[in-house]
Amino acid sequence: MSTPTTIDPALLDEDGLLRDFNAWNEALAEALAADSGLEALTEMHWKVIRAMRENFAKLGTAPAMHRVCRDAGVPRREVNDLFGYCLVAWRVAGLPNPGEEAKSYLGSM
Repeated sequence: MSTPTTIDPALLDEDGLLRDFNAWNEALAEALAADSGLEALTEMHWKVIRAMRENFAKLGTAPAMHRVCRDAGVPRREVNDLFGYCLVAWRVAGLPNPGEEAKSYLGSM
């Protein structure tokens, strides 16, 4: 793993989520992960992150976690083991703010 990049606060909204989906890169993901308390991103983390980004790019909206898990080949229960909460996975994947209701849902999973 490379040294995480510094997070430019201008890239993030008031909830710490990326403002622009296209501003994301893997170095930023590593920095966001470290900032969120994750040790290191494993291949399982990257599978979930890539599936989340691909689903969001296709749909333009919040991807359903069961779909993300199916696409990533990661059992749903392991997402919490990997990220703590789905909202952390959302943040590290560089997805924009999904709104208050979705954040509440993602933060409790």
